[in-house]
Amino acid sequence: MPNHTFVVNGDRITVDLPDDVRLLWVLRDVLGITGPKYGCGINVCKACTSHINGRAFNPCAVPVSEVGPDDEITTIEGLPATVGRDLHPMQEAWLEHDVAQCGYCQPGQIMAAVDLVRRVEAEGREITDDDLDTLRNICRCGTYPRIRDAIRTGAAAM
Repeated sequence: MPNHTFVVNGDRITVDLPDDVRLLWVLRDVLGITGPKYGCGINVCKACTSHINGRAFNPCAVPVSEVGPDDEITTIEGLPATVGRDLHPMQEAWLEHDVAQCGYCQPGQIMAAVDLVRRVEAEGREITDDDLDTLRNICRCGTYPRIRDAIRTGAAAM
């Protein structure tokens, strides 16, 4: 089997797996990183949303062969380290607004929100309702109003 090397949450790792194994399974089953959740496996629900090189992506849809040695994967577990704190400001906002009910989608929601805020800030503007409407992470509990409030609070703290 081929070796695949990349960075996950700040650590360089090498895995010996077939090229077609999805990155989500590498993270969860091989590396034991369980923040990214399996929801659909076809890039629809976004429960597995993580970051690759600072941008949101869904590892359920990416074969490990498409990840290169210079690629940096960040999961919810590694998000606080990106700001040098115990919790990322978006995670703190989630707690402040009591967003989670079942919590299953929350890691992906937070990772998508952080990416959205970074993109909007790079454009030099504030988050709008239209921006929030672009997020497609599914929450079966329906906490969307609290999610939106938390994103605005998190954005202000980022």
